[in-house]
Amino acid sequence: MAIVTRKVKTGRYETNILEGGVGNSETILFIHGSGPGASAKSNWEHVLPEYENDFHVVALDLVGFGDTDHPEQYPANGVEWMNWRVQQITDLLDALNIEKANLVGNSLGGVISLYLIMDSAERFNKVCLMGAGGGLVEPTPELAKLTNFHKDPTPKALKNLLSWFLYDLSGMEDKLDAIVEERMKLFNRPDVRKSYEQNFVNSSLADMLVPPSALKRMTNEFLLIHGHQDRFVPLQSSLYMLDYLENANLHVFKRCGHWAQIEQKDQFVKLTKDFFEPAKKVTTV
Repeated sequence: MAIVTRKVKTGRYETNILEGGVGNSETILFIHGSGPGASAKSNWEHVLPEYENDFHVVALDLVGFGDTDHPEQYPANGVEWMNWRVQQITDLLDALNIEKANLVGNSLGGVISLYLIMDSAERFNKVCLMGAGGGLVEPTPELAKLTNFHKDPTPKALKNLLSWFLYDLSGMEDKLDAIVEERMKLFNRPDVRKSYEQNFVNSSLADMLVPPSALKRMTNEFLLIHGHQDRFVPLQSSLYMLDYLENANLHVFKRCGHWAQIEQKDQFVKLTKDFFEPAKKVTTV
């Protein structure tokens, strides 16, 4: 099997997806974060093949990112952006005939995962949040740089920004250069750059906060994953959510920043595969 890229009609536009493991009974939907040049490919391409023998895996480009059709008229604020993306994912599940899916959400993707549970919990089973911002109240200086990247988008600025996603650059220089080149090329597309600017100019963290009352009512099983040295979404965000989610566990990676799927790839894959593995049937004699 192999991961394939294709487009799927979702409402008024087509959504770009990476997909593998078609025919497997359990689906995992991967939702990327919000950095410059972010996409399903940039966030997940190196880990998706690790799951496709056991799971049906789908990673999408959120509306406003990547190769999904970009809006002609943009949402007025962050609340509308969130509603568009929740609807996009619901439409995608319907288009793929997926009745119920598991979720992996990175950063912004983690917040969207929480909003999906608020909107239609019955469509989702287990949820993994990685460096998710659901409990983030004040932006860190690093996050402020990310949201303002469109004001002076240079390759040097992007390399600086993405280097801060990592705890340790040792041995990662070549990989980081490749990521910068790929993401800068995508960001320089006029439609991608305009969407990025529209997303951050008219949005605030307050638009995305998840009320504690909503967290307390979520009965899905959650796995929270966080890098101890994450400077974009500090560990306190996951600790905040852990206080209110009734059925959650937290795994903290030392020597890890915002990209656990890159810096701690093998452990990340094992942890999530074990979490999503269906309960084994017990045979009685």
